[in-house]
Amino acid sequence: MDFYSGHINKLIDELAKLPGIGSKSAGRLAFHLMGLPKERIERLAKAITEAKEHVRYCGQCHTLTDRELCPICSNPKRDARTIMVVETPRDLAAYEKTGRYEGVYHVLHGAISPMLGIGPGDIKLKELIQRLQDEVEEVIIATNSSLEGETTAMYISKLIKPSGIRVTRIASGVPVGGDLEYIDEVTLLRALEGRTEL
Repeated sequence: MDFYSGHINKLIDELAKLPGIGSKSAGRLAFHLMGLPKERIERLAKAITEAKEHVRYCGQCHTLTDRELCPICSNPKRDARTIMVVETPRDLAAYEKTGRYEGVYHVLHGAISPMLGIGPGDIKLKELIQRLQDEVEEVIIATNSSLEGETTAMYISKLIKPSGIRVTRIASGVPVGGDLEYIDEVTLLRALEGRTEL
């Protein structure tokens, strides 16, 4: 049974398709948006459209940016000899919030998951291996502590170890099954500082 007009129902339906937004939250958001001045709605719509048009992958680490290289990769103060491998740009942001990591990143955009049909060729592994041609001394694997994250970590370790590059894994402290984006900075920092050799 429809309580609202077609346009409101359509807005609620679209909002409910966003991750982490159920139908109740979508309804609250829709009514909040309807209460905003038209100019705010236009700015929001424009920001979304412009982000979709201009944001792309960094040419080096593959995080999201609106430039050829992201601010981290283009920063000469960052230590390019240490690469931290993460699954998503949100994981990168979580580590950046600690303010203590001085290396660079590589974003895989996923993890190996045979059950979901995601293999090594479906994530940015080839690009990581290409980056290792430079003077890289350590690769820190900071994938999630899920089955997929652990599988990906072991796969990367086996690929890189023969090259003689040091491969480490972030320490526990990150709960098994936990997503990095939801973990506090202190826990992330302890996990980074307690990383172990693979």
